[in-house]
Amino acid sequence: MVLYYYSLAFGILALAFSIVAAIITLKKDAGTEKMKELSEAIRSGSSAYLNRQAMTIGVFVVILSVLFFFLQNGEQIIIAFVTGAVTSYLTAYLGMNVAVRANVRTAKAAEKGVDHAFYTAILGGAVTGFAAIGFGLIGLSLLLSYLTISGVAILIGFGFGASLVSLFARVGGGIYTKSADVGADLVGKTELNMPEDDPRNPAVIADNVGDNVGDCAGMAADVYESYVVTLVASLLIAAGFLQSGTTPFLYPLYIASAGVVGSLASMLFLKAKRGNATAALYKGIGSAIIVSAILDFAITYVSGMPLLYFVPVFSGLMLAILLFAITDYYTGSGRRQVVKIAEAARGGAGTGVIMGLSIGLRTTFFPVVFVVIAILASYFAAGVYGIGIAAVGMLSLTATILTIDSFGPITDNAGGIAEMANLPSKVRKVTDALDALGNTTKATTKGFAIGGAALSATALFVAFAQAVHLTAIDALDPVVTAGIFLGALLPFIFASFLMEAVGKTANLMVDEVRRQVRTIKGILTGKAKPDYARAVDIVTVNALKSLVVPEILVIATPIVVGLVLGREALGGLIVGMIPTSFVMALFMANGGAAMDNAKKYIETGKFGGKGSDAHKASVVGDTVGDPLKDTAGPALNSMIKVVSTVSILLAPVFLAYVLL
Repeated sequence: MVLYYYSLAFGILALAFSIVAAIITLKKDAGTEKMKELSEAIRSGSSAYLNRQAMTIGVFVVILSVLFFFLQNGEQIIIAFVTGAVTSYLTAYLGMNVAVRANVRTAKAAEKGVDHAFYTAILGGAVTGFAAIGFGLIGLSLLLSYLTISGVAILIGFGFGASLVSLFARVGGGIYTKSADVGADLVGKTELNMPEDDPRNPAVIADNVGDNVGDCAGMAADVYESYVVTLVASLLIAAGFLQSGTTPFLYPLYIASAGVVGSLASMLFLKAKRGNATAALYKGIGSAIIVSAILDFAITYVSGMPLLYFVPVFSGLMLAILLFAITDYYTGSGRRQVVKIAEAARGGAGTGVIMGLSIGLRTTFFPVVFVVIAILASYFAAGVYGIGIAAVGMLSLTATILTIDSFGPITDNAGGIAEMANLPSKVRKVTDALDALGNTTKATTKGFAIGGAALSATALFVAFAQAVHLTAIDALDPVVTAGIFLGALLPFIFASFLMEAVGKTANLMVDEVRRQVRTIKGILTGKAKPDYARAVDIVTVNALKSLVVPEILVIATPIVVGLVLGREALGGLIVGMIPTSFVMALFMANGGAAMDNAKKYIETGKFGGKGSDAHKASVVGDTVGDPLKDTAGPALNSMIKVVSTVSILLAPVFLAYVLL
């Protein structure tokens, strides 16, 4: 039991740093009363959404807990399950609540220049990043230390709790953020020629709220889940052929603990100098990888593990930076691929969207190749155990990656507050630059999250195969083939529900914006204040309604396939689902991000600038890309992990009650 105190101590260290970062951030100047008022409106709307979402999640948690009660040692499985759900929600809630306060402080810091505003946003984002690994290590370490049931049951319960909340947060937040964004853009920009974040737009507060519940809270729950289930998968694989408490069994926890130190070191380098914020981001990630790699090698050597086991860890670390760089190449502001989309928009919305989709499809090549190389290198170095270790190595950087990701919505909101509060043009120039960079960081961290989900799901599949005693998947078996087809189909059906939800809710938002402009006299002249609360409420209610069907689909599919067609078919379903979802998520996230930055590139004055035909065409492209990159694409990460954890959780049932 004492052996788990090592990872517990580093979890406490990470959480302590998160709290310190929150305190320092909140002590910074929040600006004028007008800025504080706007920030409070965004905070209030974000909290209202998360509170309603918590009630929806609570219903599912209670129902599932009742089902677990009838299992052997069900009470302790419930404890593990609820702990996973609660820590996931706390990560999202804590991070978002600081982010919605860091936005106004970043806007105020922009008066002093890029360097001050950059670090304020980074410090606010660090609260989310370090809270994620802190809660993950603390929760897992305490459960393994004090619960008396098998480690396997604890791991599965904890992982499933985190996966369930992630699915809700990512899906619901994604529907919310893009419905509000699309609704605000379609009327505000294309019909009324309003600038971004114009206070006359009734949807502007809902749009800023969406940045937080989707890109901050949703992403936090998503990456937290990847972090947790990666540890769970690697420990489950180890438990299949190693004794709990041995050094090889604890090795993944050691690697995760080293990642805490690496991420803390990165905070020393995540500081812009002379306005070069992009260089600071790469220095931060690079320093986290270098420090983690040195510590990981030392741990491998000192603990007596075969040095070949360091190969998977190093593969995971290298995969993280490669995915970051590739996504930046294809989606970064001003990059050649983005300029091609912007140039194509001169011919109209159709040509711009076609070019954007083609770039999105092309972005899948290198990430898939590098993931394949990492899997093969890890397997040949340490067998199936190596695949789990590679995923742990990659996800050990979670604190740094989430810090950089949360930087995006903070700077986006800071720009909105600067616009709505009529701050000087020099301030808006700083926030615009950081907003463009933040848009790129959101894209690159999504690439990391997607790659991490693919590795995590692969490790979970190995754990599933062990749980149901599968030594191989025979693709020539028609039952297995049927499962593969169903698995390949699932991400398409799942994504279709999410895209439809964004379309319907965005339409309601468009109607509401038009109604307010038509009926509230003085909005367009700035003499009357729009009804922001009504717009926020419309998106909140409809986003939560829309997520129920896809949630049930994801949870029910592996249960039905496992019970009706058997464990082999369920294995086939997972085999078909993982690569299809991985490639689809890459295409959607990268294609959408590239179209978004093409719009921002035109807004800098290129190809006619704001208000030009090319700009209007690029807004349409951004509208198409938004639900791809922020709703459907990232949600596939959570989907594949939920299907995998449900399959492992119910493995004994599938073994005992299959019909075939």
